[in-house]
Parts: sequence; C-alpha cells; structure tokens
Amino acid sequence: MLRFIIRRLLLALVTLAFLLVVVTLIPNIAPGDPARKIAGGTASPERLAEVTESLGLNDSVLTQLLDLTTSVLTLDFGDSFSVATGEPVMSLVWTALAASAKLVGLALLVIIPISILGGLITAYKKDTWIDRTIINIGIALSAIPDFVAGVFLLAFLAVPVDFFKVQGAAPPGAGVLTQVQHLLLPVLAVLMVYFGYIARVTRSGTITALDSDYARTAFMRGLTTQQVFRNHIARNALQPTVAVLGTQLGYLFGGMVALERVFNYQGVGNLILTAVSRADYPVLRAGVLAVAVIYMLATLSADLVVAWMNPRTRQSLGEN
Repeated sequence: MLRFIIRRLLLALVTLAFLLVVVTLIPNIAPGDPARKIAGGTASPERLAEVTESLGLNDSVLTQLLDLTTSVLTLDFGDSFSVATGEPVMSLVWTALAASAKLVGLALLVIIPISILGGLITAYKKDTWIDRTIINIGIALSAIPDFVAGVFLLAFLAVPVDFFKVQGAAPPGAGVLTQVQHLLLPVLAVLMVYFGYIARVTRSGTITALDSDYARTAFMRGLTTQQVFRNHIARNALQPTVAVLGTQLGYLFGGMVALERVFNYQGVGNLILTAVSRADYPVLRAGVLAVAVIYMLATLSADLVVAWMNPRTRQSLGEN
C-alpha cells in the first residue's frame, strides 16, 4: 500500500510539473500584449514596462518557470493586477476555495445519498417500471447543462417562492441555516445533473455484485437482504461509485463556472473566469493550480478508499 501511495504521489508531481510548464507559457503565448490588457489601452509606456516586469515577461521562460515553482512552494503569487487590485493573490484564492468548499460539501451531502439510493432501488427492481422510470428521469436530467438547470430553477422556484434565494451567496454574517437556504438552488441544479450518472454507476455495480457467486451463496444460507447487502454486497457494489465521485470532485470545485455565474456565486471557477477576462495572470495561475491539486488529491483519496473496500485490491497493493 505504501508503495502504491508513493507511486501515485510521484505521478501527481509529474502531472503538476507539466501543468506548471503550461501555466507558465500562458502569458507568453496569449494573443496580444498581456501588459496592455492589464494596464489598459491608454497606459503610459512606463506603466506598461512596470506591468511587464511584474509579470516576469522580461525573463526567459525557464526563469519564469523557476519563479512560479517558488511561488507554489511558498504559496506567494504576489498581488492581483485587476481582479482585486493590490490584494494578495492567495487571499483571493483562499476565499474562493472556502466558498466553493461550502457549495461542494452541501452538494455532496445531498447528491451522494439520493443518487446511491436511486441506484440501489433500480438494481433491486431491475427491469421493472420503477427501474425504467428512475433511470429515464436520470438520463433526461443529465442531458441538461448545469447552468440551464440553474436558470430553470430560478424561473420556476426562486421567482414565485420567496423561500428560495436568487443569489447563492448569503449576506455577510449570516447564520448556517441562511447560508444553506441561499445554496439550495445551486445544489439542486448540481443534483439534477449528477443524479442520473451516479445512480446508473451504482445500479451497474450493485447488479454485478448481486449476480456474483458470493451473493447467491449468502442468500442460499438464509441471510436476509439487509444482511447480504451490508456484509457482502455494499463494499463491492459501491467501488465504482466512489471512483466516480473522486474524479468528479475536481470538476465540482473548478468546473461549475456557468452555474456560479448564474447565481453570482464567488467560487473558484468564477474567480478563474474573471482572471481570464481581465488578464490577471497571477490569479489565473494560482486558481488553476489550486483546482489541479484538489483534483489529484481527490482521485488519490478515491483510489485509497476503493482499495480499503476491496480486500483483493488491498492485498495486491501490499504485495507490489
């Protein structure tokens, strides 16, 4: 197991190194003059030279890469140029990460039990009208983009019902219940998109486990359905679901840009999009790298959980 973790961490470091190279090249290969985009079309030559120097564009690409690596190791990306002029970049990123963590955490608390329950029901009611109804509803909802689902919920819930809030962010100093109330519609939009996908993965894993020899043997021994599921099926059936959730966690943090725009929610995705539109490369670099690290940690954690759930995988990892 330790060797497996070390291998995965080394692979993550290689991926991060490649991403560092790509992020370093962004201002160098972007069309136009990055300094003019930041300083404005009427900026003086002195101001343009100052911004160019601040971006490090006068240095070689290798020097820029080394400077960015130092920024990653020290968590110091300097100050923002245009997203929030003069504010430390990491302060903006930490604030956005905290906002995204609240949305993602609440979304997972809703998505995981509902989607897994739907998948289990369809597996136990395979080929019945219940199975077909839940799966077809899930497929239909999965075809709707998250921002379209958000607009739909705003139009049909937030406008006629005062309980649902238009903005995802609660007022400063709001209590927990008020914050949850503001996040309900974004969470429902994410649920609409993910329910069908996770339910189908859970259904497939459960059907495979139910058709296995060990499950049939357990039923022949006279065990109840609850006992068979708890002792023999759950760990094997839910392994694909855990793997899928791990890979989707990175998207939930950084990929819900349109949904955050719809609800005016200041998460990481919104921060990265704002940085792109305003050519704020320090904020862009820090935001992209933060999402990449979260994605790599999430997939590693999912692999470890799957290994814990499967004794054979755990044994093979221990031997390697």
